[in-house]
Amino acid sequence: MQIGDVKVRVTAVALAVFLFFVILIAVYVFSTGDVYALYWAVPSAVMLLLIPMALNYMSQKQYASLVPMYEAEAKNARIREITLNRLGEPVRIKGVVERVYFQFLNRPQYLVADRTGEISVKMFTSPTENVQKGDVVEVLGTVVKRYIMTGDAVINCVSIRKIKNDQ
Repeated sequence: MQIGDVKVRVTAVALAVFLFFVILIAVYVFSTGDVYALYWAVPSAVMLLLIPMALNYMSQKQYASLVPMYEAEAKNARIREITLNRLGEPVRIKGVVERVYFQFLNRPQYLVADRTGEISVKMFTSPTENVQKGDVVEVLGTVVKRYIMTGDAVINCVSIRKIKNDQ
């Protein structure tokens, strides 16, 4: 679903929970004949879809507002140059997506590689484009530690978009 310039997505998990409760409500109503339960059950079930959609919309809108700042401030980097010494720095990398994880949760992670190495790129909202394995992409984000206190350098992604293969 598109709202303005933001593509709002419902995760497979949220959709499965919604369908589970719709079936549960239907079984309850048909087995007991209590149609008055629909007064609270239907709005509650609808909220199981609307709340995740609203959260996805708000996070995408927030990320979209950060893109111009990152485009202006991010420094081009090769993946080998991204180390813990660059924590907190905005960077721009170009590479090929080697793997995609957790796309079904609207919190995708990508393994992006260039000729110098590979790095994990984590995004905490769904991207504006459908990025898949093999796509050549440009990533804008901040260098962070993989885990809060420890770990190697990864990129907290603000924007990932497909580009032509003319690196």
